[in-house]
Amino acid sequence: MTVQWTALAALSALAAHAAFSQISAAAAACSAPAYRQFDFWIGDWDVFDAGDPTAIVAHARVERILDGCVLLEDYQGTDGAKGRSFSMYDASTKVWRQNWVTNRGRWLQLAGGLQGGEMALSGVDRSAGGRARRIRGVWKLDRGGIRETAVTSTDGGRTWKPWFDLCFRPHQP
Repeated sequence: MTVQWTALAALSALAAHAAFSQISAAAAACSAPAYRQFDFWIGDWDVFDAGDPTAIVAHARVERILDGCVLLEDYQGTDGAKGRSFSMYDASTKVWRQNWVTNRGRWLQLAGGLQGGEMALSGVDRSAGGRARRIRGVWKLDRGGIRETAVTSTDGGRTWKPWFDLCFRPHQP
Protein backbone atom coordinates (compact mmCIF):
# COMPACT_ATOMS: atom_id res chain seq x y z
CA MET A 1 0.00 0.00 0.00
CA THR A 2 2.85 2.40 0.79
CA VAL A 3 4.43 1.78 -2.61
CA GLN A 4 1.12 2.63 -4.29
CA TRP A 5 0.75 5.84 -2.28
CA THR A 6 4.36 6.78 -2.98
CA ALA A 7 3.86 6.16 -6.70
CA LEU A 8 0.58 8.09 -6.62
CA ALA A 9 2.23 10.99 -4.79
CA ALA A 10 5.08 11.01 -7.31
CA LEU A 11 2.64 11.02 -10.24
CA SER A 12 0.61 13.81 -8.62
CA ALA A 13 3.76 15.86 -8.11
CA LEU A 14 4.77 15.30 -11.75
CA ALA A 15 1.30 16.28 -12.98
CA ALA A 16 1.30 19.41 -10.80
CA HIS A 17 4.76 20.34 -12.06
CA ALA A 18 3.70 19.81 -15.69
CA ALA A 19 0.56 21.91 -15.21
CA PHE A 20 2.55 24.67 -13.47
CA SER A 21 5.15 24.57 -16.25
CA GLN A 22 2.42 24.97 -18.88
CA ILE A 23 0.88 27.89 -16.98
CA SER A 24 4.31 29.49 -16.53
CA ALA A 25 5.15 28.95 -20.20
CA ALA A 26 1.85 30.54 -21.27
CA ALA A 27 2.41 33.54 -19.00
CA ALA A 28 6.02 33.87 -20.14
CA ALA A 29 5.05 33.46 -23.80
CA CYS A 30 3.81 37.06 -24.06
CA SER A 31 6.01 38.76 -21.48
CA ALA A 32 8.65 40.16 -23.83
CA PRO A 33 8.68 43.99 -24.10
CA ALA A 34 7.46 43.84 -27.72
CA TYR A 35 4.10 42.55 -26.45
CA ARG A 36 3.67 45.79 -24.47
CA GLN A 37 4.35 48.24 -27.33
CA PHE A 38 0.63 48.88 -27.90
CA ASP A 39 -0.32 49.02 -24.21
CA PHE A 40 -0.65 52.82 -24.42
CA TRP A 41 -4.02 52.17 -26.14
CA ILE A 42 -5.43 50.20 -23.18
CA GLY A 43 -8.24 52.07 -21.47
CA ASP A 44 -11.89 53.02 -21.25
CA TRP A 45 -12.39 55.75 -23.86
CA ASP A 46 -14.86 58.32 -25.14
CA VAL A 47 -14.16 58.72 -28.86
CA PHE A 48 -14.51 62.01 -30.70
CA ASP A 49 -14.08 63.03 -34.34
CA ALA A 50 -11.05 65.34 -34.39
CA GLY A 51 -13.13 67.82 -36.41
CA ASP A 52 -15.64 68.17 -33.55
CA PRO A 53 -14.01 67.44 -30.20
CA THR A 54 -17.26 68.14 -28.33
CA ALA A 55 -19.46 65.36 -29.74
CA ILE A 56 -18.85 61.77 -28.71
CA VAL A 57 -19.02 59.43 -31.73
CA ALA A 58 -18.30 56.20 -29.83
CA HIS A 59 -17.28 54.50 -26.64
CA ALA A 60 -14.34 52.13 -26.81
CA ARG A 61 -12.78 49.83 -24.28
CA VAL A 62 -9.37 48.32 -24.95
CA GLU A 63 -8.07 45.61 -22.64
CA ARG A 64 -5.58 42.77 -22.48
CA ILE A 65 -7.07 39.27 -22.82
CA LEU A 66 -5.78 35.72 -23.25
CA ASP A 67 -3.08 35.87 -20.58
CA GLY A 68 -1.95 39.30 -21.76
CA CYS A 69 -1.16 38.13 -25.29
CA VAL A 70 -3.98 39.97 -27.11
CA LEU A 71 -5.51 43.44 -27.02
CA LEU A 72 -9.27 43.42 -27.45
CA GLU A 73 -11.00 46.61 -28.59
CA ASP A 74 -14.76 46.82 -28.14
CA TYR A 75 -16.04 49.80 -30.16
CA GLN A 76 -19.65 50.99 -29.76
CA GLY A 77 -20.53 53.84 -32.14
CA THR A 78 -23.30 56.29 -31.31
CA ASP A 79 -24.68 55.60 -34.83
CA GLY A 80 -25.20 51.88 -34.08
CA ALA A 81 -21.92 50.75 -35.62
CA LYS A 82 -20.18 48.15 -33.49
CA GLY A 83 -16.81 46.58 -33.96
CA ARG A 84 -14.14 44.54 -32.30
CA SER A 85 -10.48 44.34 -33.01
CA PHE A 86 -7.97 41.79 -31.83
CA SER A 87 -4.36 42.98 -31.88
CA MET A 88 -1.31 40.85 -31.11
CA TYR A 89 2.42 40.92 -31.52
CA ASP A 90 3.45 38.01 -33.74
CA ALA A 91 6.87 37.02 -32.39
CA SER A 92 7.53 34.64 -35.29
CA THR A 93 7.50 37.54 -37.79
CA LYS A 94 8.19 40.41 -35.34
CA VAL A 95 5.06 42.18 -36.62
CA TRP A 96 1.94 43.48 -34.92
CA ARG A 97 -1.29 42.11 -36.42
CA GLN A 98 -4.85 43.34 -36.04
CA ASN A 99 -8.14 41.81 -37.17
CA TRP A 100 -11.15 44.15 -37.16
CA VAL A 101 -14.75 42.93 -37.56
CA THR A 102 -18.05 44.83 -37.41
CA ASN A 103 -21.79 44.38 -37.13
CA ARG A 104 -22.01 45.73 -40.68
CA GLY A 105 -20.18 42.85 -42.32
CA ARG A 106 -16.74 44.44 -42.50
CA TRP A 107 -13.53 42.55 -41.87
CA LEU A 108 -10.07 44.04 -42.09
CA GLN A 109 -6.61 42.64 -41.44
CA LEU A 110 -3.75 45.01 -40.69
CA ALA A 111 -0.08 44.48 -39.90
CA GLY A 112 2.84 46.68 -38.94
CA GLY A 113 4.59 47.87 -35.86
CA LEU A 114 5.88 50.61 -33.64
CA GLN A 115 7.57 53.42 -35.57
CA GLY A 116 8.93 56.39 -33.66
CA GLY A 117 6.51 55.95 -30.76
CA GLU A 118 3.48 55.48 -33.03
CA MET A 119 1.77 52.21 -33.87
CA ALA A 120 1.41 52.06 -37.66
CA LEU A 121 -0.62 49.23 -39.20
CA SER A 122 -1.60 48.78 -42.82
CA GLY A 123 -3.51 46.37 -45.02
CA VAL A 124 -5.85 45.98 -47.95
CA ASP A 125 -9.62 46.41 -47.62
CA ARG A 126 -11.58 44.45 -50.20
CA SER A 127 -15.03 45.03 -48.71
CA ALA A 128 -15.42 48.51 -50.21
CA GLY A 129 -17.44 47.57 -53.29
CA GLY A 130 -15.10 44.71 -54.13
CA ARG A 131 -12.28 47.07 -55.13
CA ALA A 132 -9.01 46.78 -53.28
CA ARG A 133 -8.00 49.83 -51.33
CA ARG A 134 -4.94 50.20 -49.17
CA ILE A 135 -5.40 51.39 -45.63
CA ARG A 136 -2.88 52.79 -43.20
CA GLY A 137 -3.78 53.53 -39.59
CA VAL A 138 -1.66 55.24 -36.95
CA TRP A 139 -2.22 55.32 -33.17
CA LYS A 140 -0.23 57.75 -31.04
CA LEU A 141 -0.34 59.42 -27.65
CA ASP A 142 -2.03 62.81 -27.84
CA ARG A 143 -2.77 65.24 -25.00
CA GLY A 144 -3.69 62.66 -22.35
CA GLY A 145 -5.39 60.35 -24.83
CA ILE A 146 -4.87 58.59 -28.13
CA ARG A 147 -5.17 59.90 -31.66
CA GLU A 148 -6.07 57.35 -34.33
CA THR A 149 -5.87 58.44 -37.94
CA ALA A 150 -6.38 56.45 -41.12
CA VAL A 151 -5.78 57.11 -44.78
CA THR A 152 -6.77 55.13 -47.88
CA SER A 153 -5.42 54.68 -51.38
CA THR A 154 -7.18 53.20 -54.40
CA ASP A 155 -4.25 53.66 -56.78
CA GLY A 156 -1.73 51.31 -55.24
CA GLY A 157 -0.37 53.84 -52.77
CA ARG A 158 0.51 56.65 -55.18
CA THR A 159 -2.00 59.01 -53.55
CA TRP A 160 -3.69 58.90 -50.14
CA LYS A 161 -6.95 60.38 -48.86
CA PRO A 162 -8.03 60.86 -45.23
CA TRP A 163 -10.47 58.21 -44.00
CA PHE A 164 -10.96 59.20 -40.38
CA ASP A 165 -9.30 61.12 -37.54
CA LEU A 166 -10.39 60.09 -34.04
CA CYS A 167 -9.46 61.28 -30.57
CA PHE A 168 -9.74 58.80 -27.69
CA ARG A 169 -10.13 60.53 -24.32
CA PRO A 170 -10.55 58.84 -20.91
CA HIS A 171 -14.23 57.95 -20.43
CA GLN A 172 -16.24 60.40 -18.33
CA PRO A 173 -19.22 58.65 -16.71
